[in-house]
Amino acid sequence: MKQFQSSRRSFLALAALVPFAAAATTACGTSGPGGSGGGGGASMWFLTGEPNQTTMQKAVDAFGAANPDNKIAVTYFQNDAYKTKIKTAIGAGQAPTIVYGWGGGGLKTYAEANQVEDLTAWFDANPDLKKKFFPSSFGAATVNGKIYALPNQYVAPIVLFYNKELFNKAGVQPPKTWDDVMSLVKTFNDMGVAPFSLGGQSRWTSMMWLEYLLDRIGGSEVFNAIFEGKPDSWKHPAVIETGTKIQELVSADGFIKGFSSITADSKADQALLYTGKAAMMLQGSWTYGAMKKEGQNFVQDGKLGFVHFPTVPGGKGDPKSGVGNPAQYMSISAKASDKEKETAKKFFKEGIMTDTVIEAYINSGSVPIVNGIEDKLASSPDKDFLNFVYDLAKNAPNFQQSWDQALSPTAAEALLNNIDQLFLKSITPQQFAENMNATLGK
Repeated sequence: MKQFQSSRRSFLALAALVPFAAAATTACGTSGPGGSGGGGGASMWFLTGEPNQTTMQKAVDAFGAANPDNKIAVTYFQNDAYKTKIKTAIGAGQAPTIVYGWGGGGLKTYAEANQVEDLTAWFDANPDLKKKFFPSSFGAATVNGKIYALPNQYVAPIVLFYNKELFNKAGVQPPKTWDDVMSLVKTFNDMGVAPFSLGGQSRWTSMMWLEYLLDRIGGSEVFNAIFEGKPDSWKHPAVIETGTKIQELVSADGFIKGFSSITADSKADQALLYTGKAAMMLQGSWTYGAMKKEGQNFVQDGKLGFVHFPTVPGGKGDPKSGVGNPAQYMSISAKASDKEKETAKKFFKEGIMTDTVIEAYINSGSVPIVNGIEDKLASSPDKDFLNFVYDLAKNAPNFQQSWDQALSPTAAEALLNNIDQLFLKSITPQQFAENMNATLGK
């Protein structure tokens, strides 16, 4: 436990100091629900949503055309549904060949139950592939010193987005401090505009607020202690203050009315921002591509703004620190056949992070975690946003992996349930801390 935590924590610290790199993603399957391709084929489950779904499908199709004996069948699921289904499938020994995930606590659970393959020796035998990725990207893929997943896709920090048109209309600037946030809440409410969009039904969107606030108030050490399972670490005063500030924001009508019934999978929270019904939104950088694609030229017309999360007066956190997803991860089911595993590894090596895929991610507004992409970012029409994300990731003294990924699945589910209650004000910040403290070590 400690060794894994230390290794991932080192990764999160390092990840901020050097340009992200790495990238890749996945393929394979068993004869379980994902289906087997047969004759050396494999299965993979992946997430719905553009532009990632199309990018992945093109990568799989190109790989299949070049390797007719190693085809991969892909099944797509919405984010929240996938998280439930994959846990059930893995527990039942019916996982797809390639298991998509986010590393961290979930991967640790799978690895310690021998449900995913140890890829350490395979990476050692393919040093050029490993060097393609920034070394620290393997931190969240590592359990007790062994690598169980391939880092892939892109770095995805959480970003504070805002509607420039509404800000110009109000004659205000994006917030730099928490006092600015509370002032803007009044300004936009007086205008009849929701200050913040929030897909609260998804719960992990609300979690983003706690992640940044706790970091800004208490510094990275507070969640590090929680991550390491130190006694009473959830009872830290910074946790209480974080919950208190959240409930003050809710009470001030900081979020759109009915936020608890809005889902992120449907992109309803994004639509509220680009249609001018909400002034700001705290969300993952991956939403940029979706807003560019579906936002009625909102992005193309220069109406989308983006800034770092505000500071909190008296807070100990570094304003340059970030939170989010340092990468996404792909593992291979231990239950897959030898032939399916072979197909998966071939796809990892040859099909996942091709030049075409890298360019597709950049063109969709994402920063792939591969080395040597500075020139490509600079020549992109989205260069302002891409360089913002790249610099945030590169310069953050601490890049905290999303809590529901860093914690064990049991603790993560308890976290999401308690966050939901905290935002609905059905529990106090103190009760939140007590409830979460009971999950330490689980």
